[in-house]
Parts: sequence; structure tokens; C-alpha cells
Amino acid sequence: MPKQSEILWRLFRPHTLTASFIPVLLGTIFAWRSSNIFHWGLFLAMMAASVLIQAATNMFNEYFDFKRGLDNENSVGIAGVITRDGIKASTVKKYAWGCLVIAAILGLYICRYSSWWLIPVGFLCMAVGYIYTGGPFPIAYTPFGELIAGSFMGSGIILISFFIQTGSITVQTFFFSIPSLILIGAILMANNIRDRLGDQINGRKTLAVLLGHAKALRFLTAMFIATYLWTIMLVITGILPLTSLLVLLSLPYAYKAVSSYRGKTKPEEMMAGMVAVAQTNTFYGLLMAVGLLCKL
Repeated sequence: MPKQSEILWRLFRPHTLTASFIPVLLGTIFAWRSSNIFHWGLFLAMMAASVLIQAATNMFNEYFDFKRGLDNENSVGIAGVITRDGIKASTVKKYAWGCLVIAAILGLYICRYSSWWLIPVGFLCMAVGYIYTGGPFPIAYTPFGELIAGSFMGSGIILISFFIQTGSITVQTFFFSIPSLILIGAILMANNIRDRLGDQINGRKTLAVLLGHAKALRFLTAMFIATYLWTIMLVITGILPLTSLLVLLSLPYAYKAVSSYRGKTKPEEMMAGMVAVAQTNTFYGLLMAVGLLCKL
């Protein structure tokens, strides 16, 4: 039997957490570049709260998919602590609520030094994390998963991270957040392409299910193209510095992601594509951070 610490680590699905880490980093650096303001405490609290909310979402996903009979010991891309390690589903659910409680406490600290109006915003973010797979109408069962996940985790986290540092939101910040919105959505699209056949059997109507494998892959390709073209447009319009074009170095990961799905039919064969999509988001974000830090 694995140790509790090992189980909790797997439940966090650490390979996915850059989806919350990167937007906080980018929103904070963009705020520093725009106003020369940086509050370490708010940055670290926002980072921890965002990671905990994503971890809770992952755990609720594990819990509800098991309860609905979607996960078994052969399922790909899950922590597997319920189906393979024999951990009670109720324990996983308690871990998820525990993460949200800690995130809420961190949120109070953030509100104390920024704005109490963030309380309803934080509550909404946590609620979306729960209803993504929980409740009577899970978001994950609809074609809107990519849009909602991208909006909250991509744009939403960047805008909040910017706001708590500067006390304001700008149109430029929203435009800056669009590539992260698309890339977070791409991670979900990649996941849904991998799980398409199983989701279709179990009644999910994800975008990948509605489009089919070939069209869903073209859609994923279009998401990557839109990300890089939008970034170039931001540089041309002066919203981003020329050094932001460093993100083009992440293009090989996007190409690998799309290539890894071609001709594949089994979920385990598409894991390399899933990894490459996550790497695209990670390296795009890190390279963007470096480009922003180079104040040219």
C-alpha cells in the first residue's frame, strides 16, 4: 500500500499544475512590467491558492468519474488511487474539500491586501472547479469545457494576478491573457481527444466527441496557430516587447503534440500528445516570462 504522501502527490496530478502556475507567473510579471509593483506575499499566496484549486478540481474529477463508473483500473490519465490503490472515494473527496478550505484561507489574505470584492470571484472559481465534473450538469460532459477552463484558468488567473498587484485591470492585460486562455483550452481538448471514444460511450458530449477525431485534431491545430499569431499581433501593436517572440521557440512542442495524435486510436498511444500539449503551455509561459523580464 503506497504511503499517504505518495497518494496525495498523485492526486494533485503534478504534471498538470503548470496550467495554474504559469498564468499566475505571467499575470504577476505583466503587472510588474506595467507598473513596477511587486508584492511577494500576494504572488506566493495567489500561486498556492491557484494550485490548490486546480488540485481540488483534479480530485473532484477522480471522485465523480469513479462514482459515475467512468474510471476503472485500466483507465489512462488518472491518479488511480481509488481504482488501483483501494483508497475510499470519500477520502479523495475530503482531500479535495481540504484543498479548497486552504485556498479560501489564502484568498482571505489576498483580499486583505487587495480588495474584498475578490471574495465572490474566488468563490466562483472554486464553484467552477467543483461543477466541472460534479453536480447534476457537469461542465466536462458538455462542449464548453475548453472555453470555461481556458477562461477561468487562463484569462481569469492572469487578470486576478494582475489586479492584486496593481489594483486595476486593463484592456491590454485581457488581450495579453488570450494566448493562455487558448493553451489551457488546448490541454483540455487534447485530453478529450484521447478520451473521445470512452466519453462517447458514456454519454459525454465534449467538443471532441461532437467533432470526431480528425476535425478535433484540426481544431487543436487551429488553437496553436491562433496562439502564436495572436502573440505576434501583440508584439506588432506594442502590447508586448519584441523579446516576447522568444515564445516561438516552443513551436516544436506544438508540432509534436499535433503529430503525436495522427493515426492514433488508443488512449495510451495518445499520451505522448497529451504531454506535448502540456509542454507547449509550460514552455510558452516560461519563455514569455523571460521575454517580459527583459525590459527592452
